[in-house]
Amino acid sequence: MNKLTTLILTLLLCFSCSKNEDIDTIDIPVTSTPRPIAQLLPNLSQLNLFEGPLKDLTPSPYSFTYTLNTPLFTDYAHKARFIVLPEGETLAAVGNGMPEFPDNSIIVKSFYYNFDENDLSQGRKIIETRLLIKQNGTWIAGDYHWNEAQTEAVLENNAATVPVSFIDKNGTTVAVNYQIPSNLDCVTCHSNNDQVKPLGPKLRSINYNNQLQNLINNNQITGISDISTITTLPNWEDDATYSLQDRARAYLDVNCASCHQPGGYCDVQTTLDFRYETLFENTSILEKKGEINSRMVNYQELFSMPLLGTTFVHTEGYFLIKSYLNTL
Repeated sequence: MNKLTTLILTLLLCFSCSKNEDIDTIDIPVTSTPRPIAQLLPNLSQLNLFEGPLKDLTPSPYSFTYTLNTPLFTDYAHKARFIVLPEGETLAAVGNGMPEFPDNSIIVKSFYYNFDENDLSQGRKIIETRLLIKQNGTWIAGDYHWNEAQTEAVLENNAATVPVSFIDKNGTTVAVNYQIPSNLDCVTCHSNNDQVKPLGPKLRSINYNNQLQNLINNNQITGISDISTITTLPNWEDDATYSLQDRARAYLDVNCASCHQPGGYCDVQTTLDFRYETLFENTSILEKKGEINSRMVNYQELFSMPLLGTTFVHTEGYFLIKSYLNTL
């Protein structure tokens, strides 16, 4: 009886081990969201930058979204911004300005119009999604143009005009011939000393609404021991907090300084330096105030400022700058 019991136990043990070995070798598929691809592929959907329906613009879970305290004016278009860092990498703070990005970082910005600013349930029209991708220490730019069905966006190097109509917050219907820039146009504004560089996510531009603190808390940026040492670029619309001068200088910084600074596109054409940190006496704003006004008061293609990205006068922005210039 003991021998029989031992035999039965031995067989059961062998059977059990055999079954466990079979279970261990089963290839169980693991489902997860694919990581974004840091390449300029033909279609936007191929890059894994968004999850769910593409038109929802829901960023990949591997990204972080951000907004700017004072954004660039682009014919009243809205922008949806986010950044994707490669796995295990972080931003490195560099003063108040643009942080250092690791290779294979992706900066994403989509431009769209709400059909009715007073009723967002009416939907929106997405025009373009611009990318900056850092490869081997160099930034490359790509622009994806959205189709009419809002199901896909295709990489395109050429400029395009997209007619758009929307109802603004005052109930007025606004018609825009939105200008999608060419790849060369993108490089014009994003180039400094012949090197393509990001413009928007400077630390001083995202240091509000706890955005920068969240990056620190999530270990997505290094080099900031004391967040109070990082300044904040004024919001040009916030007249309760900031002076007219500060708001005007911030507006000029964001809308004009990419070209009007040392190494920028207009460096050899004018002495104007619109960077917010530049001392007033070194900006040439006083000496050139008449020219600044004439370039903003009316829209004239290839003459008005900003040179690219607008097709009509930014009424509110011009009123701010005119009011500021009148104090000088």
